[in-house]
Amino acid sequence: MTRPIDEILEEQKAYYRARADEYDEWFYRRGRYDRGEPHNSDWFREVGEIEAALASLGPLGDVLEIAAGTGIWTTRLCEAAKNVVALDSSREVLNLNREKNKSDKILFECADIFEWQAPQKFDLVFFSLWLSHVPEEKFELFWSVVDSQLKPGGRWFLIDSLPDEFSRAYDHTITDKNDIAHRKLNDGRQFQVVKRFYEPEKLSERLRGLGWENKIRTTQRFFLFGSGKKSR
Repeated sequence: MTRPIDEILEEQKAYYRARADEYDEWFYRRGRYDRGEPHNSDWFREVGEIEAALASLGPLGDVLEIAAGTGIWTTRLCEAAKNVVALDSSREVLNLNREKNKSDKILFECADIFEWQAPQKFDLVFFSLWLSHVPEEKFELFWSVVDSQLKPGGRWFLIDSLPDEFSRAYDHTITDKNDIAHRKLNDGRQFQVVKRFYEPEKLSERLRGLGWENKIRTTQRFFLFGSGKKSR
């Protein structure tokens, strides 16, 4: 029986719209995400490791940021980009991003990446904590979309999460049975979202099979990250 993945993805969008004002609590380890020391220190040290890897790419040129959210990484991308198209399906998070990043380098676009028509090609396609929310049914489609957005020789850079217990809120759980997780807001409302965890070697091998040269790494505890470009 075919599962109702489109319904789940609509619920996932609703979750991130409802979560907009809470989202930064996760990144900055506040509220339900404050897991105390030494976990918080490990978290920010590993964020710094990823920031250094992103900076090592040098000038970024024209950048597309998929699932730009509240602008945590938009800020960093602007430092090295010629311009940034910040794309997200949630107007609520983009409004927060716009307040945070008042740069004339940024064009904000509210759309679903699978339906959006890009205004240009890009030197870099960047996505943080997004691939894990793409279901298996749309995995290859997503990477074909990335390919279609890149200039010849263009690169992508991804960041995602590892299944460390202290990465998530203390009242969230991880299931080993499937790729659907239940997420709770501060007010107790619950939503279903897609959440997948990747092993770096297996993800790298799969991407090579789709024609991507890539290097996928992990930090010690919390993050998976890497970059790549199309094999020519």
